[in-house]
Amino acid sequence: MNDLTNPTASMRAAVWHGRQDIRVEDVPLPADPPPGWVQIKVDWCGICGSDLHEYVAGPVFIPVEAPHPLTGIQGQCILGHEFCGEILKLGDGVQGYAVGDPVAADACQHCGTCYYCTHGLYNICERLAFTGLMNNGAFAERVNVPANLLYRLPEGFPREAGALIEPLAVGMHAVKKAGNLLGQNVVVVGAGTIGLCTIMCAKAAGAAQVIALEMSSARKAKALEVGATAVFDPKQCDVLAEIRALTAGLGADVSFECIGNKHTAKLAIDLIRKAGKCVLVGIFEEPSEFNFFDLVSTEKHVLGALAYNGEFADVIAFIADGRLDISPLVTGRIGLEAIVGQGFEALVNNKEENVKIIVSPARL
Repeated sequence: MNDLTNPTASMRAAVWHGRQDIRVEDVPLPADPPPGWVQIKVDWCGICGSDLHEYVAGPVFIPVEAPHPLTGIQGQCILGHEFCGEILKLGDGVQGYAVGDPVAADACQHCGTCYYCTHGLYNICERLAFTGLMNNGAFAERVNVPANLLYRLPEGFPREAGALIEPLAVGMHAVKKAGNLLGQNVVVVGAGTIGLCTIMCAKAAGAAQVIALEMSSARKAKALEVGATAVFDPKQCDVLAEIRALTAGLGADVSFECIGNKHTAKLAIDLIRKAGKCVLVGIFEEPSEFNFFDLVSTEKHVLGALAYNGEFADVIAFIADGRLDISPLVTGRIGLEAIVGQGFEALVNNKEENVKIIVSPARL
């Protein structure tokens, strides 16, 4: 457990106290990592959509009614899970890593003993605890994480890129869930951070066309910059007609819903051909009405994709060899002290201008 109990020293951290109440404050340094864990000095940590959900509408994931069954966290929590840094301390029994190693960390803390963990599906663990939501995270100078979640970064790997591995892994996991995309026609609904990452991963996986649906002019441009072959605005055209025109009248082979809206979810299903696949990636906040006969009559496949399951390794390799370029995604670099005004508020109020803002606990 990442237990902030060391009374002898403190660090600065961004702590969630409640809806629209994130405070950068002094907290105790993490205790020495327990067996099987490491302590990391954080270089960069990205602000994620789930962090924004907690800021604007929380608690969403943060446990407040009862302690989390895996971590014991309840109420206040240090946010941040898209991060990289270097190892400061090793807990007993940790092998294969050394102090000073540059690393990124998968955020899916898991029990290792439930049915899903023992069947290679740790991302849907019965007691899943995301770093920075159900355990203290990386908007801080230091963070403790399980060593089995670590990935060593190659020599020369840019540290800023280390903070983009996590969202790219979400896109990579969704792409893997869809199966072989080589030569396929793909639609990505939404060109926020996860949508852009999914576009990049689908393109890297060999999709013939990657068509984006987006209404923001800035994000339309970003979609083209990261590899979309076409971008359509649902406010300005009949997107069903446009996509059928690009796919011999059939519809897309695969679609990815990266918004989390009941209307765009239906659209993502409508956009695919018969027997096509729709992968739902967005985080949905409300139920919807849907006529499931639309699936029966067309044999369409609808899949869910949560987080990632080992895709950090793929993303690191793809960044290292140039198949993925993170530079278009980073639109802001700030210090920890500015995280509320120049981070959360900027992302909420200036969506046109911002995609990914990364935060350094060092003073910038």
